[in-house]
Amino acid sequence: MKPSPAILEAEIDRLIHEPARLKIMIYLSSLRDADFTNLIYKTKLSRGNLSAQLQKLEEAGYIEIEKEFVNRKSRTMAALSDKGRKALRHYQAHMTNLLSKIPL
Repeated sequence: MKPSPAILEAEIDRLIHEPARLKIMIYLSSLRDADFTNLIYKTKLSRGNLSAQLQKLEEAGYIEIEKEFVNRKSRTMAALSDKGRKALRHYQAHMTNLLSKIPL
């Protein structure tokens, strides 16, 4: 018997699945780290939205945030954590599996 769509959906990591956070996670997966300004440019998110999404990902342990001062200006750097990389791999495998079961 096939699992119901509700059961399949429940297995999806909702934290990563949200489009803004998914963009951030995918972008960070290809880099060692990225600064806030670069993330704004690449994700096309507003400063406030990016800040809120980064906070949620940091609280989950999926990214690490480092704040520093460079030439008296603050700089926020974000990097995917080991936990975040593992969660993203799991999400990718799960979504690939789900999508492969769709009869097109």
